[in-house]
Amino acid sequence: MTKLPEFEALLLERKGRRLTISFNRPDVLNAFGQVMHQEFVEALQFAGRDPGSDVIVLTGAGRAFSAGGDLNRMEELIADPSEFDREAADAKRIVFSLLDIEKPVIARVNGAAVGLGATIALFCDLIFIDEKAKIGDPHVKVGLVAGDGGAIIWPQLLGFPRAKEFLMTGRLLTGAEAANLGLVNYALPAEELDARVDELCEELLSGNTEAIRWTKVTVNLELKRIAHALMDPGIAYESVSVRTEAHRRAVHDMKARIAAKAKE
Repeated sequence: MTKLPEFEALLLERKGRRLTISFNRPDVLNAFGQVMHQEFVEALQFAGRDPGSDVIVLTGAGRAFSAGGDLNRMEELIADPSEFDREAADAKRIVFSLLDIEKPVIARVNGAAVGLGATIALFCDLIFIDEKAKIGDPHVKVGLVAGDGGAIIWPQLLGFPRAKEFLMTGRLLTGAEAANLGLVNYALPAEELDARVDELCEELLSGNTEAIRWTKVTVNLELKRIAHALMDPGIAYESVSVRTEAHRRAVHDMKARIAAKAKE
């Protein structure tokens, strides 16, 4: 059996032929910093070639799936935007790694999935979410373009009018609302989430491995074509927005609001 790699910001566990990758920064709601960006790419690449697994589950440690961008990291990127350009390459690799993996990838959204966290969940093949969890892409709330995948996947799942509504307002949905709109597969009470994910994993693992994988590959061909067309322009627009005063001010104001709330 191939030994599982160890990471600073991720936890990998294998149960039978199921590999679980957990975002493991619970103290910051599994927000993406520089290290987790890089490690997640490596973890996905490992998962894709891992001979010891046939199903992959993505989830978060603690009470969130992933809160998306780390505000402290955003401040670092504002100070040195060239760092964003390098980090954006990781975002691109994340999206294409999820699309290229032939194995079924299941999102177990146990809590908030925001920004890049939502994008990652929505690029999974099947999505189970806590009905009370919040999901959304509020890039615009911090003066950024949703260029790291949100502008690709939301229209494919909801259609253009609905996708534009949520991407341009940055509004968050509950898991129950997301399921009603068709954004995710199932919204469940928190206490039922594990059992339903386990049930689906067992169904997939008992199925025809090659047929399941190649069906996914076929379905993903069109999505990959769209991603190839939109990912670079989206990242370019987001790179421009990183350099704006509106973004700098939005990050400053959001940090101030969070600090004030913490003192209440």
